[in-house]
Amino acid sequence: MQSEIAPHGGKLINAFVTGDAAEALRERAHSMTKIHLADRRLSDLEMIGCGAFSPLDGFMKRADYDNVVVNKRLQNGLPWTIPVTLAVTSDEAEGLEIDSEVALVDKFENILAVLQLEEIYKYDREREARLVYRTTDEAHPGVRNLMRRGDVHLGGKIQVLQERVDQTFKEYRLTPEGTRRAFATRGWKKIVGFQTRNPIHRAHEYITKCALETMDGLLIHPLVGATKDDDIPAETRMECYRVLIDNYYPKDRVLLSVLPAAMRYAGPREAILHAIVRKNYGCTHFIVGRDHAGVGNYYGTFDAQYIFDEFEPQELGITPMMFDHAYYSPTVGAMGTDKTMPEGVEKIALSGTKVRQMLMDGQIPPVEFTRPEIAEVLIAAMRAKQN
Repeated sequence: MQSEIAPHGGKLINAFVTGDAAEALRERAHSMTKIHLADRRLSDLEMIGCGAFSPLDGFMKRADYDNVVVNKRLQNGLPWTIPVTLAVTSDEAEGLEIDSEVALVDKFENILAVLQLEEIYKYDREREARLVYRTTDEAHPGVRNLMRRGDVHLGGKIQVLQERVDQTFKEYRLTPEGTRRAFATRGWKKIVGFQTRNPIHRAHEYITKCALETMDGLLIHPLVGATKDDDIPAETRMECYRVLIDNYYPKDRVLLSVLPAAMRYAGPREAILHAIVRKNYGCTHFIVGRDHAGVGNYYGTFDAQYIFDEFEPQELGITPMMFDHAYYSPTVGAMGTDKTMPEGVEKIALSGTKVRQMLMDGQIPPVEFTRPEIAEVLIAAMRAKQN
């Protein structure tokens, strides 16, 4: 029994090879040219392999890449907004031949997958930065990572032989097939997904609970791939999520699972990708808040909501739930947004810088901003780091 929503493109990809075919491929792989993967490239491999990036069954070839960068769609017209490519240096690409097989290995020399090499092509990093990230400023973390990548793309289908060996949060690392089974077992038909790369403070708690009022279940789906160096580590965030769910959510209506993707910080375009990915995980709805997947001042506050107007609802196949900035108002004595609050009310609003300083000083921020239990987890983590 599976979640009823169809995956993007109609088929959930499973790129894993098993049995005799896997043994034969593994034997051949020992004599193949090897490409080493780390961090972001490992995350992309895992996302393709488990079906989270369905309908992608490999790294993009030129036609899909160009269409995504320029038109926000795959070559076949299906909405897709972020390139998923395997970039290598010219030196790494030298000697590779089309229609050959390439072994994809980790830093331990484990053979994780085999790439059926169909295309080798150069690409314009500045164009990709300008169109995907809306800036070529290397202070933008997504652009900085892009500019440091190799200048050649290897395109083709992948066959996965084994999971990455450095997996974290295995108990919570459900594949799209796994979350769909979990939803079906629980009898959930309307499921809302929540993307996060931060601890959940009161505003996030408010919007997730507003969404849950009309849903059967909530998937809290934190991203645990590569993020900015100054983002709160995934280990600390996961402890925050567990504490919050244990104390403040109905446990039978919330599922915590991790998303192994790397963060792009691509704002509006990444919001669409995040929605598509949650559709593959079986969600019927997806929360889009203010400045979703944004960083700095590169995107407008609600640009990540406006971009959904560029697509027909049926072609995305997942319903966005748009939320304004939420806050606590002492005037009203409740959480709300500008959509629900009277004009001119007092707001409890703290900057991220102010909150970090309070936590570093061992001070618990106002309960209207964050739950004390969450603050205690963050304070303990900061103290451990300082020691």
